[in-house]
Amino acid sequence: MQIIIATRESPLALWQAEHIAAELKKANPDCEPTLLGMTTKGDQWLSSPLSEVGGKGLFVKELEQAMLDGRAHIAVHSCKDLPAELPDGFELIATGYRADVRDAFVSPRYASFAELPQGAVVGTSSLRRGVQLLARRPDLVLKPVRGNVGTRLGKLDAGEYDALILAAAGLERLELGERIRERFEPSDSLPAAGQGALSIECHETLSSELRALVGALHDSKIAAQVAAERAVSAGLGADCSLPVAAYASGDGETMMLDALVGALPTETEPARIERVHVAARNLSDTAALGQQAAEDLLKAGAQSILDAARHA
Repeated sequence: MQIIIATRESPLALWQAEHIAAELKKANPDCEPTLLGMTTKGDQWLSSPLSEVGGKGLFVKELEQAMLDGRAHIAVHSCKDLPAELPDGFELIATGYRADVRDAFVSPRYASFAELPQGAVVGTSSLRRGVQLLARRPDLVLKPVRGNVGTRLGKLDAGEYDALILAAAGLERLELGERIRERFEPSDSLPAAGQGALSIECHETLSSELRALVGALHDSKIAAQVAAERAVSAGLGADCSLPVAAYASGDGETMMLDALVGALPTETEPARIERVHVAARNLSDTAALGQQAAEDLLKAGAQSILDAARHA
């Protein structure tokens, strides 16, 4: 049984696709996974922050076109790179394999975030991370950094930055965990929706046989958490390039969801963060929990913050 997996060609994306290929083979030894490597517009446009060129959705459009064209059956994504709303006809058939959700502080010179000197240059192209960093340390200078993980670390080691903020999961998957000097708890740096999780996307025309094969990799607990987180972005009409964060956790009976929106500082105003916490015992519709968080954020003024971010 052949199954073709569309993937970006960055080292991390290839690791993720190869991991899913191995899991599919494990689930069904008769499965013959093949990778279709692709370069997306998000990989090509490296001179500007993602928020200026269309958001992280630029990383998935070519992969979706490959599925529409029949060149691939499924696509593997870092869940945090997916837009809140998928195009008509596409769906997430499996979500799981969630690693460390935390943001990581990486620096060759400083052992922790607290040790950064006044005016230190920190690399991140994420508005979500930037807002939370400046809320803690208004003195920092944020500088965009694009490219794959290796490229970013090369720029750090060349002295272009004092530190980088990266996803811990990505570093660990590339066996670069030793570069992490500190892991930020969600209370200090709330992750992006779906951070650390992998999602498998397909088109509605995928055969029932392949649906059964891929569906075996679905983790319902992780998927419920991710659904709640992604519902925050959907409820705010926000894509993953905007300063929105959400993280769900729970003990199996209760789910807790933290969500925030933030605004970068201006000449007259400091960084602003609006954060909410919601919880529910009825886990039959976790997306409703995300929608409640989005409504609470809107009541706290999230719309004006997001409008300003879009305008900027």
